[in-house]
Parts: sequence; structure tokens; C-alpha cells
Amino acid sequence: MSFNGPVDENFPTPAAADKSTASHAQKGFKISARKLPISKSGPIDEMSKKLGIPVPEMIFGDNMVSIEHMASGWRLEFNAFDALDRVDKTDKHMLKVAYSQEWSSSREKTHEGIKEVVKPFDWSYTTDYKGTVTNGKPFEVGPELIPIELLKRPDPILFFEEVVLFESELDDNGISILSCKLRVMPDRMLLLCRQFMRLDNVLIRIRDTRIYVDFNQGKVIRDYTEREDGFDKVKKSLLFSGRLPGDLTVALRDPNQIVNLLPEVKHTLENLALP
Repeated sequence: MSFNGPVDENFPTPAAADKSTASHAQKGFKISARKLPISKSGPIDEMSKKLGIPVPEMIFGDNMVSIEHMASGWRLEFNAFDALDRVDKTDKHMLKVAYSQEWSSSREKTHEGIKEVVKPFDWSYTTDYKGTVTNGKPFEVGPELIPIELLKRPDPILFFEEVVLFESELDDNGISILSCKLRVMPDRMLLLCRQFMRLDNVLIRIRDTRIYVDFNQGKVIRDYTEREDGFDKVKKSLLFSGRLPGDLTVALRDPNQIVNLLPEVKHTLENLALP
């Protein structure tokens, strides 16, 4: 019996969502970040049904990061649902799990200990998500690069947030996590949406979307890169870079330590000018 009426599984309420959203206005732009607990069973089931695939075990379906140009209404958002909707829902890009040496040595023709996982979607949750333009004109392919030197200036950070969208331990075979980190300075901002996927003894991937905004010029740059390499190759690269064998486990769990060791396999650059 409930004294306060039925339990609403569609958590959170609009009031709770607003309360959990932090925003900062800077020179005509509004930057927002919402952080809430892991989604409940009702929203999870609904999301899985809409996506057509099971969702990661840690899904923050109500979390989001957004950038809005207040004069024109242009708005870019990063959220878990749209990111997962970019996951391959066929068996075209399914990865394989490395099984133990004991398992492979006890059987013949085991394909060197590699067995395909029978799931009808890319269960590593690899996504090429670059954000969702919810209002206004889309990005266009352009040549302008993010001005790294300007970002190296010791400008004060007026607003900083880090938001996790989803995380999976890949059936105890590694990790796949998508998160956003942003920092706002007086004249510019940078947002990094990163997916780090490590399938133990098989593959490591990092997919980065960087959004750079110049507040004074109303200029937005979207830089997207895909990097990946075999698990053993990354371990060797860490050793060659000076890491001690005892430090490898920690390094392999930290994308910041290995991102520059992974070969770039794809890079796109897009620009947008706002009035």
C-alpha cells in the first residue's frame, strides 16, 4: 500500500530534472549539464524497446549536455539515447571475445581461442555519435581547425562539468563508457564527448568528438576522430613509452594515457557560423 499514490517509474519528474541541471550563460550562449542517477527499470525497458537493442547495464538516460545560441535558438545536445541509436544493430560489426588458453587448448579448431559472441547487435556499444542538433542549421564540412594554442592560454574556467551517459563492463570482458566533459572560459569553450572501449585481449577504441565555440565570433567547430589498435599492440606501445610492467593495468584503464598511442583511423572536421 502506498500512502503517496502509485510509484512513478518514469523518473525523474520535470521538477527533479530542472533541479539537477546546471547552466551557465556566456556572451549569448547557454551551456547546460544535467546529472541524475542511473535510470530505473521503466525508462530502461522503454528505451530498449525504442532502440531495438538491450541498453548498457549502467545507463544514465536522463543525463545530457547542451550548448544553445540564445539569439538564433540553435542548440546542440549530447544524450544517451541518441548515442545508442548510432550503435550497429546487426551482426556486421560484432566483436569477438578472447577466451582463456585453457579453454582453447582443450578443444580443436577453436580459431586461436576466439569465439564469436552470438548477439544480434554490436554489444561493445561502439558509436560514431557526434551530438544532436535539436534546433537550427546543421554543421557543414569545413577546413577550420580547433585553435589549440588559444585553449592553452591560462584563462579562468568559469564553468566545468563532467557527465557520464552510459557505461558497460561488456560481460566482464572490458569496458565501454561514453562521457562528456566541458569547460567554459571568458571568450571560448571546449566540449569533449569521448567513448572509451576496451575489449580485453582483443581491441581498444577511443572515439572523440570535440566541440569548440568562439563566443565573440559565433563560430562553432566540430572535430571527430576515431582511434583503435589491438590490445597486445597497445601493451607493447606502453612498454616502449617507458611504462613499467606493473603499471600496465592502470594505464590500460585510463584513456588519457593511451589515446596518443592509438593510430587514427578516421577524422572529420565541420564548421558552423551563427549570426
